[in-house]
Amino acid sequence: MELTLKVGVLVLVALVSLGKADEAPKVEVYSRRRVVDGEENVLNCFVSGFHPPKIEISILKNGQPMSGVKYADMSFDDKWNFQRLVYVPIIPKKGDKYFCKVAHSTFPEPQLYRWDEDF
Repeated sequence: MELTLKVGVLVLVALVSLGKADEAPKVEVYSRRRVVDGEENVLNCFVSGFHPPKIEISILKNGQPMSGVKYADMSFDDKWNFQRLVYVPIIPKKGDKYFCKVAHSTFPEPQLYRWDEDF
């Protein structure tokens, strides 16, 4: 029942916003806690403010897609733009490079957003 309600709400939002102009996503890449080399953490990729809702989000480590990535439910903000949190547990080490990769119709090609871990 709950899933049906969520799908119904998303369909309603999509129908209400059919005339809405396309909006490019805003992307934030950040860790849950302060980074300590070799200590477990969670890398978050929060994508917000986009329309239409069709979007592809992945997290890359050293250029390769990571396994174990979790996707929170898609939701929308007070302006009827969509947002989604994607996250994955990591054990950061010096030299590793993490990126959030986002493909959306407002981009000519998928965009990469690098996590700056501040080691």
